[in-house]
Amino acid sequence: MERLDRFMACANAIYYAARDPYADFTTSPEISQVFGEILGLWAAVTWRLIGAPDPVLLVEAGPGRGTLMTDALRAIEGVAADFRAALRLHLIETSPRLRALQAGRLPGATWHDGLDTLPRMPLLLLANEFLDALPIRQFVARGGGWMERFVEDGQLIECPSPGAASRAGLCREAGEVYEVCESALAIARWLGARLAARPGAALFLDYGPEASAPGDSLQAIRDGRPADPLASPGSADLTAHVDFAAFADAARRAGAAVHGPVPQGKFLARLGLFQRTDRLARTQPPARALGLIEAARRLAEPDRMGRLFKALALCHPGCPTPPGFEAEPA
Repeated sequence: MERLDRFMACANAIYYAARDPYADFTTSPEISQVFGEILGLWAAVTWRLIGAPDPVLLVEAGPGRGTLMTDALRAIEGVAADFRAALRLHLIETSPRLRALQAGRLPGATWHDGLDTLPRMPLLLLANEFLDALPIRQFVARGGGWMERFVEDGQLIECPSPGAASRAGLCREAGEVYEVCESALAIARWLGARLAARPGAALFLDYGPEASAPGDSLQAIRDGRPADPLASPGSADLTAHVDFAAFADAARRAGAAVHGPVPQGKFLARLGLFQRTDRLARTQPPARALGLIEAARRLAEPDRMGRLFKALALCHPGCPTPPGFEAEPA
């Protein structure tokens, strides 16, 4: 018998060490080069907002094949040579196989297993679909008390939760499921304290509801299709919805300023997704141009990725509002 979060962490470690995840799913940087380009420009503008420190860490958590950062650096080099000269590239990646892929595209990078070994200097962090893969615990309201889910012989079982009193009142009806991602909350607290102490900002793009809500969101993708999360551990990518409200609250309590979450479609449109795509499309053959426009629509339209996916920024308290998080006009 194994607690759900430990099962999920072990299964994902095996999966990312042994398989090509992009055979099973496609992330935003792989859909459109413009995604990484405008995030790179976001980092360049935000660098100036925090006082243009030199040197500054440019960090990506969960860099996959290195596609996002490759596109980001290309855009930075074109319009912000001073930022390019100041940045020091650091990557958070635990998979040796993915590190090897990243090294081929991002020479000169420094790798870390976690955030805690980053040098103590100003930082700008980008993280796309990073939090959703972090392991979750699940608690179920039963008979006025709480049970926690464990995995045994490929099935979920429920055991009494010793911390039930601390979760009292979170769910109102028997059978409701409450999820908590302790590693995400630890990251939020670490970043909150780090950003409170020195200039910097962190941008997260991921999927989940804007407000905390009960529900079982654990899911698996195998061979591009939904699969049983408990079957054949290590053969599928396991993810869960991000609790943006809990993540933001933990970072705010630790001292960071929080902006968002805002829907990804709105955020990307504010950064110029469609304008940049149109300019790029005009230089391409018709079929390629149509593909670029379709990719932008996929990222931004509400009934596709534009609403479920959210953008959230954590900043030093003295940093002005970063791009894409401006208040709606009255």
